[in-house]
Amino acid sequence: MGCVWGKQTLEHQNFALLAAQTCFVFRSNSIIYVLFKKLSSSLVDDGLISKDELQLGLFKSRKKQSLFADRIFKLFDYKQDGVIEFQEFVRSLSVFHPAAPQEEKAIFAFKLYDTWETGFIERDEVRELISALLEESDLVFPSDIIETIINKTFEDADSKRDGKIDIEEWKQFVTRNPSVLKNMTIPHLKDITTAFPSFVVKPEIEDDPNIS
Repeated sequence: MGCVWGKQTLEHQNFALLAAQTCFVFRSNSIIYVLFKKLSSSLVDDGLISKDELQLGLFKSRKKQSLFADRIFKLFDYKQDGVIEFQEFVRSLSVFHPAAPQEEKAIFAFKLYDTWETGFIERDEVRELISALLEESDLVFPSDIIETIINKTFEDADSKRDGKIDIEEWKQFVTRNPSVLKNMTIPHLKDITTAFPSFVVKPEIEDDPNIS
């Protein structure tokens, strides 16, 4: 009994701390915890999300190779230890909250595109990621259309004309073109208890007297 109470108290403290550090209110974190538990136990019930489990959650398959899923996993895995803990999951998901600052979204998106992790976004990286996203979505765009998109992006963003985009150039670019960050916002996260009502009635949340 004491162990259960101690675990509930720790979870209560974690939810409160995360509520203070992210865009999620206390109650939302308890709901996200249930989602995290579902993901982290989909293959191995160890309280951690592996790359395969994230892949399974995103695409319903762990066999499909995905550059996008690899990048998302790496960015969520703050500690770079090969697994995603609950705190990492909440803090990363908070970037996609409608109330998250644009700068946070811009930095996350920059890191997503910087697949070579050089501190710059280069043409080949953009081309590689766009092609991967299209392939994963079973979409086909003519190569000249893709090149037009890339050329237009670099013409606008690469103010130094050195063939690459640094973080400051990127921030200025998204400020002028906020639609670029459209996919960095998930509207349902604003009220996750309404978006995912089935999570609200889970006994592990309702039976905890420390969570309200």
